[in-house]
Amino acid sequence: MKIIQVAGMSNSGKTTFIKKLIPELKKIGPVGVIKHLGDHEYHLEDGKDTTVFFQAGADITTGIDSDKSVCTMHNTDLDAILRLYANRGIRFAVVEGYKQRSFAKIVIGSLEIDRCILKDPTTEEVIGALHLLDDYK
Repeated sequence: MKIIQVAGMSNSGKTTFIKKLIPELKKIGPVGVIKHLGDHEYHLEDGKDTTVFFQAGADITTGIDSDKSVCTMHNTDLDAILRLYANRGIRFAVVEGYKQRSFAKIVIGSLEIDRCILKDPTTEEVIGALHLLDDYK
């Protein structure tokens, strides 16, 4: 599994870029996206059964409807989530944020950071540089 880390300052266009990149990667293989929320807490909907089960201590809860599943886990370890993706057969794990991690990075905007292999690339440039990105081990 390739790790495609996209880094940049807030409001630099990371999400917009990833939204364009996903369909191009999907032409090659399954894609997963992990977004580091930082200080922005994700709020579960009060009173919903999956929220109640999660708050009661379930390690993982999943809600399933006719076309998707939504999982909530207490585990916030990036490596554990990457392992989950790899075990699920994901070929490309796009990671938005986690700037402190040592993965090769695609930088959007003016951020200066170590291991930057592409800066403000096109999706085509990313596809052409996949061999430069880290493999999940």
